[in-house]
Amino acid sequence: MNTNKRTQNIVKIALVAAIYAVLTIGLNPISYGAIQFRLSEVMVLLAFIDPLYIPGLVLGCAIANLFSPLGIVDVVVGSFATFISVYMISKSKRLFAASLWPTINCIFVGAELHFILELPFWLTTLQVALGEFVVVTIIGYPLFKYMILNNKNLINALKINT
Repeated sequence: MNTNKRTQNIVKIALVAAIYAVLTIGLNPISYGAIQFRLSEVMVLLAFIDPLYIPGLVLGCAIANLFSPLGIVDVVVGSFATFISVYMISKSKRLFAASLWPTINCIFVGAELHFILELPFWLTTLQVALGEFVVVTIIGYPLFKYMILNNKNLINALKINT
């Protein structure tokens, strides 16, 4: 890979990390806790387009979680949960199925909130799952399906060159 393409790839990954972090931190009141609607989570579907976005998404989550009320624990647990979700999204063959991984994977954040804040495990897990489902599946799925995946120029721009 030539230097120009490598630089373009690094810039795309860095932009994804920065946008994810800024959206999450900027919308702090709805980004953390048991009831969260982290709008930046729509971006996890970029891993469906190109798995090379995974590092940027995980890094963006780690940076955002530095500002979480749970601190370093959320950096570790939340970033691990994001990694699992985006990895599974990248392996999915259908966008709708891909959009469900963050909802299925919310058990990590539910457990984290249960152990740290002593919130009820199943209720907390369901609340986090509901937030993920609304943001990634109800908002993200149609956005990606109808606005992004149907636009060849946009898909080509989003692809990371290898």
